[in-house]
This record gives sequence, structure tokens and C-alpha cells, in this order.
Amino acid sequence: MSALETLPPLVDSGPEDHGLLRFLTCGSVDDGKSTLIGRLLFDTKTILADTLNAIERTSAKRGMSAVDLSLLTDGLQAEREQGITIDVAYRYFSTGTRKYIIADAPGHEQYTRNMVTAASTANLAIILVDARKGVLTQTRRHSYLASLVGIPHLLVAVNKMDLVDYDQAVFERIKADYLAFAEKLGIKDVRFIPLSALNGDMIVDRGERLGWYEGPTLLEILEKVPAAHTEQAEDFRFPVQFVCRPQDSANPELHDYRGFMGRVESGEIAVGDAVTVLPSGRTSTVKDIQLGGVSLPRAIHEQSVTLLLADEIDISRGDMIVKSAEQPEPVKQIDATVCWLSETPFSPARTYLLRHTTREVKAKLVKIDYRLDVNTLEHEPAAALSMNDIARLTLKLAQPIFADNYGDNRATGAFILIDESTNNTVGAGMIG
Repeated sequence: MSALETLPPLVDSGPEDHGLLRFLTCGSVDDGKSTLIGRLLFDTKTILADTLNAIERTSAKRGMSAVDLSLLTDGLQAEREQGITIDVAYRYFSTGTRKYIIADAPGHEQYTRNMVTAASTANLAIILVDARKGVLTQTRRHSYLASLVGIPHLLVAVNKMDLVDYDQAVFERIKADYLAFAEKLGIKDVRFIPLSALNGDMIVDRGERLGWYEGPTLLEILEKVPAAHTEQAEDFRFPVQFVCRPQDSANPELHDYRGFMGRVESGEIAVGDAVTVLPSGRTSTVKDIQLGGVSLPRAIHEQSVTLLLADEIDISRGDMIVKSAEQPEPVKQIDATVCWLSETPFSPARTYLLRHTTREVKAKLVKIDYRLDVNTLEHEPAAALSMNDIARLTLKLAQPIFADNYGDNRATGAFILIDESTNNTVGAGMIG
């Protein structure tokens, strides 16, 4: 038996609030991604009556006997005309115990950059497989990209079971094919579910035609997937976004106020903790933590707060506050995997701006180790990068950054590259 089939149950984070879950749907063209999301929104009673009436009218104009739930996500006119999803569509919904952000990524190879963008913040990826077609090249490509950007949980949803008479043998064959591929790729956490997005079987309700499947429904899985930052201890990282120095002559108490505002990217901090400011290396302790003018005893990951320190230290935007016992090493050269987003090729002759958290430094390409063929997963030599290319390369930086390995910390292990002349984002990278 595969090790992937013997995974422990997903951790339930509590009966009241399971936290925010960002997840991604991806698959080949016409696998039913948009219909799946539409069904999820419809069956959880998230959509408003006027929205439902609008898509009922559109479905009727198209001569459809049933409501086309894919219209809930294919919001662009061009997408509706062509019958495919071109860009990433984000949707939001909530249940009694959890809030969700869904990213519907395009399936075409030429939109690899869109999928990488959508996957960068997701904690789970739903890989849709058409029960009639089985595991395809795009299935393997999307699975690799999901694992590449560090999505910790994959869910293979074998859709359109209604078109194969809900045959368990079809599901088991696809499961075996995918497991063989996943083990070669080193994917560790993958689960499988049969469903019919069109009819709603195993989405929110179990339905009556998949009685041989004894596992949870799609929504039950989503409800219990661990939220980001909860599965392992992370070092405290607080990139400074803004230094607050109120100028209020009528309130002398604010004269010496100096608050450092930003978001806790990972870890947690408490009043009294010893901290170090990078790059200066100066140390202090946390005097106060404020949120909306209210003092807190501690702050955790993804909270936007203001830190007040016991000592006066020269700190500005782009500096990073860390716990003194959890300091990252400053680096001026990084090895990274980069997805090129721009129509203008990545040129070794040019200098780019590298933005890492709130810090910006100039960067120059040293070498390209290889370019990845996202279909065959083979490494190819490359002298430059074109749009949607993914490559392993080395960058030299003008000033140091304070980065973690992307596998350890997705927030401080990631960066983007910016074209100085246009201010456009042209690349997204993962360090390590």
C-alpha cells in the first residue's frame, strides 16, 4: 500500500472557528472547475437571489434546461463568449465555522503564470480530473506547480462520475494512476474524492449515487483542513511597513510616540519578548502591541499591528523585526525558482528591483541553471526566459535581504521582480 494512502486524518482546529482557508481549483479544460465552484456556492446558500435569477436567465438564453452554475465564476465577458476561464477568478464564501477564499485558475499551459499567482497563497489545491479522461498531462503539470509553490494539501476530485455511471472501478483506476505519479514527484499529502459537480453528488450533500464511497464530502474535507501557519511552529517575522510618529501639539503624550506598523508574516510575539531589528542588529524588548488603539498581550501570524519598543532605535520601512533567538541570515546572493510573468524576456543584461516583504533591493541575474518543461518536468538549458517559463537561477543583490527557505516559510521565502522602467511585476520567485 502506498504511504500516501495511509495519511492520518486532517486536524480539526476546533468547533467554533476553523480559520480562513484559501484554496485553489485547477485542472484541464472542461474538467468542470467553474461548475464545481458554482455548485459549492449554490449548495452552501452563499449566492444572492438576484445573482441566481441572472444566471437562470443567461442559462435559458443559451437553451439550457438546467442552471449553468459555472457562470458564477466566469465573470468576464470574454470567458463567457469562449466558454473557458482565462484569468484567475476569486470568490468568497463562509459557513458556520469557516471563511473561504477560492481561486479558480485557468487550465491552459499559456496561463501558467496565472496559476502560480493563484497558488502562492493557497493552503489546499483541488485537482479536478474528468472521470472519462483520467490523469492527463495537464493534471501532472498542475500537481507539480501546486507542490512547487508549497501548497501542503492536494485533493484529487474525480469529477463527472455521472458520465461513467458512477463506476467505482473508474475511480479506483484513476486513483492508482495518480498515486504512482505523485510518489515519483514526492507529493506527500494527497486525498481523493469522487463527485459530480453538475448534479451535486459529494459536494455539500452526499447524494444517492455514490454509496460505495465512505469518505467525507468535499465541504467536510474543506471544513477540517488546517489553516495556514497552524501545522508547524514558525519563526517570528515582522517586516516594517510604516513608522508612526503622530504630530499633535495638543496632545503632549504623543510627542514621544513611535510605533512600527506592519503585519506579522509568521510566528507570534508577546509584550516583553526580546527582539532584534535588521539590518542594524540593534536589540530591544516589546513594550506594547496595539491594534486599533487597543493594547494586546500578544500578536499572531497575519495580524496587522503596531509594535512599540522599549528603546529608541532608528527603524524605517523595509527593516525587519525578529525575535533575537530566531534571526535569519542576511544574504546578498540567492538561489531561487522563478516564474517569469512578463511578455518581455528576462535579460541577464538588465537590472531589476527585487521586492522581498517590504524591502526593495536591486538584483541582477547571475546564471540560469535550467528551465523546467512543465509538461514533461524535464530540465532544459536556457539563456533567457520568456513569459510563463519556470526556471532555477541565481540572483545577485545590491543589498542584503533577510529571507527564509521557501519550504520553511512561504511569506519570507518569496519575492517578486519589478521592471524599473515600467514598474510592472515581471517575475515571482521562491528562495531555496
